[in-house]
Amino acid sequence: MSRVRVAMVQTNSVVGDLDGNVERIRGVLDQVSGCDLAVFPEMTVAGYPLEDLVLKPGFVSDCRSAVEAVAASSGSCALVIGFPDGTPRDSSADGVQNAAAVCHDGGVVGVYHKRALPNYDVFDEARHFVPGVEPLRLYEIGGIRVGFVVCEDLWVADSPVGSLVEGGAELLVAINGSPFHRGMLAEREAVVAATAASSGVPVVYVNLVGGQDELVFDGGSMVADPAGRIVARAPRFEEAVVIVDIDIDDVPASETNLLTVRVSGPVDRTDHVVPPPIDPLDPSAELYGVLVTATRDYVTKSGFTDVCLGLSGGIDSALVAAIAADALGADHVHAVLMPSRYSSGHSIADANDLAATLGIDRRTIHIEAAHASLLALLEESLGEVPVGSTDENLQARIRGVLLMAHANASGWLVLTTGNKSESAVGYSTLYGDTAGAFAVIKDIYKLTVYELARWRNSQPGGPVISENIISKPPSAELRPDQRDDQSLPPYEVLDPLLEAYIEGDRTRADLVADGFGGEMVDRVTRLVDLAEFKRRQTPPGTRVSRKGFGRDRRLPIVNRYRG
Repeated sequence: MSRVRVAMVQTNSVVGDLDGNVERIRGVLDQVSGCDLAVFPEMTVAGYPLEDLVLKPGFVSDCRSAVEAVAASSGSCALVIGFPDGTPRDSSADGVQNAAAVCHDGGVVGVYHKRALPNYDVFDEARHFVPGVEPLRLYEIGGIRVGFVVCEDLWVADSPVGSLVEGGAELLVAINGSPFHRGMLAEREAVVAATAASSGVPVVYVNLVGGQDELVFDGGSMVADPAGRIVARAPRFEEAVVIVDIDIDDVPASETNLLTVRVSGPVDRTDHVVPPPIDPLDPSAELYGVLVTATRDYVTKSGFTDVCLGLSGGIDSALVAAIAADALGADHVHAVLMPSRYSSGHSIADANDLAATLGIDRRTIHIEAAHASLLALLEESLGEVPVGSTDENLQARIRGVLLMAHANASGWLVLTTGNKSESAVGYSTLYGDTAGAFAVIKDIYKLTVYELARWRNSQPGGPVISENIISKPPSAELRPDQRDDQSLPPYEVLDPLLEAYIEGDRTRADLVADGFGGEMVDRVTRLVDLAEFKRRQTPPGTRVSRKGFGRDRRLPIVNRYRG
């Protein structure tokens, strides 16, 4: 029996911030100096996903320089870091590869290139990378033969894992940039555990953490023993260094048939490091953590400190305000109340109470004067006073203009407050409530909005979203006595139908067979299809499902299929 000391290092890399990412790596080297191996995530020095940045030869070259800078800082502890390697394929070279560099004692001692390139859901790696084809090799680190893979390599049937184990690997290490969706942690654990159990060797799985555009990387790095038990975990949604001693069953050297690069020998230690257990998050805590992480990182990585949003007194804007305050601090959140002639007194009071409870800045601008002026202008041009959706959308667009003016004048970002149910059926106004920089709850159905509000109220510090806001019928308040259920089916019916149609890709016949009424199916699916042009013009927002609007669900705007 041998033992190797491994540090799982969850970093929050920033795409393109090569100098900053190098410093983030260097900043933890003192913490891992007593380890044999420190494992960093996929694309550590570059950030992930890189998209078309990898088509820039200068960028890829600069990434290699960044790796060499990290390697120059390495010592007795071997470092494994992710980076793009090669030359963009529009040149004479073969292309760029998704790579893991093994660094030790001041230099790069080896590079592994990812074999399996995901090209589904949010991934476009076949567009940006070419697969590795060079012979596999092992690295002797701390006296243990280690095989490295990158993310998708662990998931495919023809994985290089089998060859590494047959070649004599005693430890498998996977570096990952695996984004969150609901249920993803359990899927990762199943794959890691099954790989360890089937191979008979421990598996170290290290994942990125932090938000990048629509994606959130939730960390949750782990170690599985040869029996497939998860024996060590890293926290979710935060940077962390987790050090663990891994016991290794000796594999005779005669069974090794891969080239093995000797990096460092075994270290005699008397102590035994076992990290403390990490309690799993319940589903609402997990989901709320995703939204907070996404909001914080989108704002701060974009170079901003403050945000503003329209606060209506409704449940959606209330939840977004709470998330923003938790993500950025109450001092950095600015609520703008913009009541119209149709705004109810209780909504204005609820909005003010919420802002006071959260401790965020609030200001009120009555839009009646602007509304009346624009109606007069339009009456002159149209020959009549606009009514119906034209008038309702006019109010929403006035509010969008005012929010953007505050953002421009003060250097803030605008957060939009629409949910997935509304976005799905087009229950939103282009250039109105869709105007902004980031859509916090874009992938959250209405019923889940209520669940998250109740969960947030149950946390230490007491309720922040009043029962008035939670219990009142949802309304856009753009006409007298308006309620959502006058235009839409009840959310208890609508949300399951939307989820089946959008994420399940069910057809009309499928949905009717599932028990949904045919007339309602026709009405709702038509609304979803017609609203595609709106969704293409809305800001990016947090992805939490397997098929969010944006990177995942890509349907033609002009589309007459009604199957």
